[in-house]
Amino acid sequence: MKTLTYQTAETEEDFHGILQLQKENHLHSLESLDQGFVTVLHKLEDIRKMNGFAPHIIAKEGEKIAAYVLAMTMVSKEDVPVLIPMFDQFDQLDFKGKKVSAYNYLVVGQVCVGKDFRGMGVFDHLYQKYKETHSDKFDFVITEIATNNIRSLQAHKRVGFKEIHRFTDPIPMEWSIVVWDWKS
Repeated sequence: MKTLTYQTAETEEDFHGILQLQKENHLHSLESLDQGFVTVLHKLEDIRKMNGFAPHIIAKEGEKIAAYVLAMTMVSKEDVPVLIPMFDQFDQLDFKGKKVSAYNYLVVGQVCVGKDFRGMGVFDHLYQKYKETHSDKFDFVITEIATNNIRSLQAHKRVGFKEIHRFTDPIPMEWSIVVWDWKS
């Protein structure tokens, strides 16, 4: 049994570990997509800057990053240009009778569990730490998931996310926008 610690990302080594795991699990790096995938590659300075506004959560085995969930706030919206349309889409949606933009929300910038750590409950523990860390400052967490990423959709539903919208982008790729309401 692997022993993991769940904590906020704090060091340069943590940030580099996130980027390495991200690269290994990127959509274009994988032979098969059935285990889940990530669609965006971040830059070190973006990961570091986003962490300054709301810390990322990581799972570590010793010094190795086993998994992570990135945190993004409205302040970091402009830092990753490919994600600006996601934020714009969120702000057009209604949630519980108000525009999403009327809330103080957190965005899951990305979540990834390394292949050696899947099927061990890491995803759920990671998100529990995420909620413990951020739920006192934010109303909910929101993200979008490619609908062909079945593993991710099922895992997010399991921890409490609910779909509030579905759309197809110009690529065309279909996306599900999901929210985990921390105040209900």
